[in-house]
Amino acid sequence: MVTLTEQAAEKVKSMLSDSVEAGLRIMIKPGGCSGFSYGLALDERKPNDIAIMQHGVNVFVDAENERLVDGAQIDYLDDLSGTGFSIHNPNAISTCGCGSSFRTKEDAGQPGSCD
Repeated sequence: MVTLTEQAAEKVKSMLSDSVEAGLRIMIKPGGCSGFSYGLALDERKPNDIAIMQHGVNVFVDAENERLVDGAQIDYLDDLSGTGFSIHNPNAISTCGCGSSFRTKEDAGQPGSCD
């Protein structure tokens, strides 16, 4: 499953409303220059989700896409190189230059232009 660093969890907590059911959703969709694109959103649990609690934050991944991000780590960076969430995915054998799309050994996705 996906793990959050403490820094990422603290940032998500600061963005969440008081809803104890809301959390961070990791989305995977076809596209991007490498085949799949990541998406992150604040959301509530859906029926087909795998849900875990990390550092007090709910993390949701659609069960169909869990294999693409199994073992990934989400961090939050705020330094001279930039500010934002960063995803390290050990399943990715290829990523694009912007780091927002990837492909795995078993799944090429549907490469297209990076947004």
